[in-house]
Amino acid sequence: MKKRTWIVVVGSLFLLTAIGLAANPAPPKKTPQLLKEGKKVYEQVCASCHGSKGDGKGSAGAALTPPPTDFQRPFKEWPNTKGDPQKVFEVISKGIPNSAMVAWTQYSEQQRWALVYTVMEFSKPGAKGK
Repeated sequence: MKKRTWIVVVGSLFLLTAIGLAANPAPPKKTPQLLKEGKKVYEQVCASCHGSKGDGKGSAGAALTPPPTDFQRPFKEWPNTKGDPQKVFEVISKGIPNSAMVAWTQYSEQQRWALVYTVMEFSKPGAKGK
């Protein structure tokens, strides 16, 4: 009986690990093509709130409380994500409760990762004004 319990426990842990990995698959590699795709989507749906320069000063964002994230701040200082690309992906995918940041599930996982890499580009040294 003890051996059977051990097998059930190990099997359960294996299954839970597999489910966890499937829920957070590895992000795609950042490529110039992916950044190009991300920039296009950003300009279409993000710039009105976050600004074309990623500074959080888009025309629609001026009236929002809380205000849109300023992506030009150091990446580790971003609220809700604190320098973690996976958390940026989750914010894009799930939105932020009690804010104007909605879930962007109509975009593919690859497009959402393209957005992650695109907004991270705004925080790089020398990126301001681009």
